[in-house]
Parts: sequence; structure tokens; C-alpha cells
Amino acid sequence: MTRPDPRFFDALGPVSLGALAELTGAALEGAAADTPIEAAAVLSHADPACVSFFSDRKLAAEAGATSAGACFVSEKDKGRLPDGCGALVTPIPQAAWAMAAERLHRGRRLDPIDPLRHPSAMIEEGASIGHGVVIGEGAQIGAGAQIGPYAVIGPGVAIGRRTRIGAGAAIGYALIGDGVTIGAGVVIGEAGFGLAVGPRGLMDVPQLGRVIIQDNVGIGPQTCVDRGAFDDTVIGENTKIDNLVQIAHNVVIGRNCVIAGHCGLSGSVVVGDGVQMGGRVGLADHVTIGSGARLAAAAGVMRDVPPGETWCGIPAVPYKQFFREVAWLQKSAARRNREGEA
Repeated sequence: MTRPDPRFFDALGPVSLGALAELTGAALEGAAADTPIEAAAVLSHADPACVSFFSDRKLAAEAGATSAGACFVSEKDKGRLPDGCGALVTPIPQAAWAMAAERLHRGRRLDPIDPLRHPSAMIEEGASIGHGVVIGEGAQIGAGAQIGPYAVIGPGVAIGRRTRIGAGAAIGYALIGDGVTIGAGVVIGEAGFGLAVGPRGLMDVPQLGRVIIQDNVGIGPQTCVDRGAFDDTVIGENTKIDNLVQIAHNVVIGRNCVIAGHCGLSGSVVVGDGVQMGGRVGLADHVTIGSGARLAAAAGVMRDVPPGETWCGIPAVPYKQFFREVAWLQKSAARRNREGEA
């Protein structure tokens, strides 16, 4: 996806580079002020009509190869940009990009004056719509779907055939497959927890991605699935998620995974196929859990877990190592007690 999905985001551009520089307080170098910019994008997805930002040295290669028309960048890093990419020089590249993104894109929301079911919504024959359900502009609901009372289906959302949505669920910015089960009170597609330090302190970074839920996924009541910051949050086919789970922006979960209640998956976590997580597992941001791995209840995972391994503890380690350490601690404590008694 090179641009925010127009089903969910209105494009407010084009805006000139000079106007974006004025808006953000950046100094424009290497590009004409009247250059039109149509969209905000991350480095790897940007095209010549996009503005991006660079603030993480780990992405230096992407900065050097970007096709963006311009990039917010610090003074010391502006030399990393390729020829043809204008530099918007600022001490706060991510925050400046966030301000530009807000100027270029607006998330589509339900209009309070619209009827409960927008006339443009497409509802296939055989779908069951409960009392008080709100269905936004351009939403699509497949045959045999069941939407519980007072659920909210946002603009552009697509819900597959035979999918069941529980009472009071709120779904936006999402494409949902066939045969999915979503429990009561689930919230899908709200903005991820993305923040940057701006000129007046903390500010929200616009979340311009979607949520993709593949066929036959199950999601328990009160679970939250945030939409991606730019890339999508994805839940793979036939994965089952318990109650009260938090899935942050840009998380990608494979197929046939089992995630028990109270787990928390931080931003940009990647989970392979067939992973099992016990209750209250916590995953730090950007870690990768290999296919077939198992995480014991309450494990706090701070680094990548290889495929097929079983980890436990805080911080989580391979289970044999964990129990060796526990045994050593118990023996050491018992020896100290004996010495104290002597």
C-alpha cells in the first residue's frame, strides 16, 4: 500500500512543499517550494508525490534509496537523502511529518447526522442486522453475516460472509474475511499508540493503515486491535484470540495461532504460524516470534524467539534455562537458611 486506503481516508492534497515547510517550521533545501505533494508515506512506500521522514539510523539504507519527493530530516542527516529528494530540515522530523500527514489526510468518520444505515452501504441478502446497529458510508456486509445489537460498522469497512459480530462491537478501518467471530465489545481499527515529541510536547502521529482479519479468525470480547501506523495490522487465517487482548499497530500474526486472555502485543511484533501464548504474555515492540513457538503464561518477551522453542519467565528465556535458574535459586536460598540456623 503506497497511499492510505481511500475507503478509509480522505485525501486533502495536493499541498506545496513551501506550505508544508511553513506549517512545520522546516527549512526547505534541494526542491522548489511550489512542488506539489499529495500524500505522506514512510520511506519504503513513498513515491515522488509523497513526503516522508528519516529519524532512525537503522533506516539509513531506505533513506538513501527512497523515491520520496521530499523528506523531513535533521541537519546532520540531510546528506543521506538521494538526489531529487528535497530536504525539509528540522530538529523534529517525525513530529513535523505528523503535522504534514494531518494536513494531507483525514480519516473518515461516521457523520452524526447520517441515518443508522447509510444508503450507500451494501448489505447482501441473508445478512442479519441487530437493533440499533450503525453502518457507515460505503460499508459492505456479506451474506449470512450476523451483526449484534448496537454494533458500529464504520465507513468503508468490509465484513465477509457468515461473519458474526457481537453486541456493542466497534469496527473501523478494517477488512474482515469470511467466517470470522468477533465478540461483544471488541474494538477494531482505532488509532495505534503512536506519539512524537513536537514543539509543544507530545503529539499524536496519524495512523494511516488498516486492520486485515483473514478467514475464520476468532476474537474474544473486549479485545482491542489497533490499525497500522502506515502498514497494516494483520491477523492470519484461523487464529484464535481470547478476551481482553491488546494488539498494537503494525502487528502481524500468522495462521492458526492461539493467544490467551490479557496478552499484550506491542507495536510491529511479528508472530509466525502456529504460535501459542498463555495468559498475560507481554511482547516488547518489534520482536519476532518464530513459527510453532510456545510462550508460557505471564512471560515477558524482550527479544526474538526462535521457531519451535518454549520460553517462560520475566524476562523470558528458554524454559530449560528458566527452570535451571529457579532450581539454583531455590538451592542457594535453602543453603543460606541452613547456614543461618547454624
